[in-house]
Parts: sequence; C-alpha cells; structure tokens
Amino acid sequence: MHRIMFVCHGNICRSPCAEFVMKKIVKEAGAERDFLISSAATSTEEIGNGVYPPMVRELASHGISCKGKYAVQLKRADYERYDLFVLMDDRNMTNICRIFPSDPEHKVHKLLSFAGSNADVSDPWYTRDFATAYSDILRGCEALFDHLNNG
Repeated sequence: MHRIMFVCHGNICRSPCAEFVMKKIVKEAGAERDFLISSAATSTEEIGNGVYPPMVRELASHGISCKGKYAVQLKRADYERYDLFVLMDDRNMTNICRIFPSDPEHKVHKLLSFAGSNADVSDPWYTRDFATAYSDILRGCEALFDHLNNG
C-alpha cells in the first residue's frame, strides 16, 4: 500500500487538487486498493475551510469532484502514518521542517521532482492562474504514479 499525503500552505488549493487528481489517476488505473491518499496544510489559518471555489471549478472542468474536503493541518504523528509527503514548493519544505524536525526515512519530496524538475507548483492563490497550477499538479501526479508503479 502506498500512503501519500500531499501538502501545501493552507490545504485549500494545490494540495487538495493533487489529492483528487491522484485519486482519479489511481481509480482509472484500477489501483484504488493499493493507495491511501490525503492532503493537509502546514499552517492553521484555513483549517475547516472548504477547497477554494476557483480550484473547485478548475477540478470540475476536468471531471473531478472534491466535495466534502475541508482543510486539515499536518501533524507530527502523520510521519508514521504515511510513506510520502509530497510538497508543492520550497516554502512548504521550510514549513514542514517545523512539524517534522527531521526526515530520517526520506519521505518528504517536492511534487515536480517526480517529473524531473526542482520547480515549484504554481501557486494560484497569488497568480490566480488555476489552469497552470492544475497542469503542474497533473504532470507531477502522473510522474509520481509512474514512479511508484515502475520504480
């Protein structure tokens, strides 16, 4: 079983997008029983809030629902519950170090590293470009899925 936690700052845009994109990829591959996929925030300001409406619309335009998803905060205890923590950008990497003081099992990775890039996933909260964020996330999730199944 692959246990994956996607992580971003608020858990209302990029990480829930990655969660539901990955769930769709896994479902289409018939591998749902082999994966546990979730998402969380490194911050507290959005806890309990739903996915940001423009991201909900972007996901819906690709046939993906995120209904029922509410922001939750990443906790230190999650380190033992998940195999991978997949971050959206360098700022998330800095923030996760406050939650996980160390990463002895090398579980923490940036999403686009699976696609051979050190780039950050575009942050639509600031850019307002939800299509580019979705494209970045799709590319990263497809590469992550290939990595887990062929690596």
